[in-house]
Formats: sequence, structure tokens, C-alpha cells
Amino acid sequence: MGMRIRSVRVALRFAESVLLAPGQQHARRNAWAAVCEDRRHAADRRHEADRRHAAATVETAGTAGTRSARH
Repeated sequence: MGMRIRSVRVALRFAESVLLAPGQQHARRNAWAAVCEDRRHAADRRHEADRRHAAATVETAGTAGTRSARH
């Protein structure tokens, strides 16, 4: 084998091509893409929840300040 492997990624792709049938390679890549997409959606949901929580906290603080001014 006179081939020089330039990176770990290339080595892994080569090993994958030798060990897995083309359909399995495609399925694995699709599964990984789905995992990455799920992680992006989860991060978006966390950011949205944080934003809503911050807005509610500001609103609650403003309402509490109005109540204490009346007493």
C-alpha cells in the first residue's frame, strides 16, 4: 500500500469505505446529519426558553416595583 494518508479524517473515510457497504455508509451519514440537526433544534429551544425566562423576570421585577411604590 503505497498510499500516504494526509489526515485522520481521510483515514477514517478510507476505513469506512473498506469495511462498510455503500448503503451502510450512506445510512450512517444520514443518521449523523439527523443527530446534528436535533442538536441544533435543542440549542434553539434552549435559547428561546432562556429569552422567555429573561423577559418574564424583567416583567415580574417591573410589576413588583410598581406594587411596592403603592404601599
